[in-house]
Order: sequence, then structure tokens, then C-alpha cells
Amino acid sequence: MKLELFKRVALRVDLPEHRLRKGDVATIAEHLPGKDCEDGYALEVFNAVGDTIAVITVPESAVEPLTADVIPSVRPLAQTG
Repeated sequence: MKLELFKRVALRVDLPEHRLRKGDVATIAEHLPGKDCEDGYALEVFNAVGDTIAVITVPESAVEPLTADVIPSVRPLAQTG
């Protein structure tokens, strides 16, 4: 399932090393074809006021497209440790 560049997606997994949680919304910055592994994506994650808080790479299975039946919500950035 190749997703369109610059579309918003939701994380399907927690990424504690980046203080991100399942359901957080990110924007696809680049598609990363896998050579002998799963394709992936470079994602840019923004806070509620539009500042970049992370640029990460994840496998394709770690993201899902947003759909009309979900509502993004606001939460504090996860604590580390």
C-alpha cells in the first residue's frame, strides 16, 4: 500500500524513543522503498501549533491512512523513561 507524499497518517505503534504514541498524526515526507525488506516512510511530526518535533523513519506497517471516521485529539508530549 504505497501512500501519497504529504498526506497525513496515524502511527499504528508507540515510538517511545521519539516520545510518540499509537494514534499520533504525522505527515509523509518521503517513500522509502525496501530492498530486501518492507518499504517505509520518512515522516514529519508536528506539535499542535505546527512546529516540527520529529522527523522519523518507520516501516510501512507502522502507519495507516487517516479516514473520515476518526477525530485527531490533543495530548501532552509523552515523557521518556
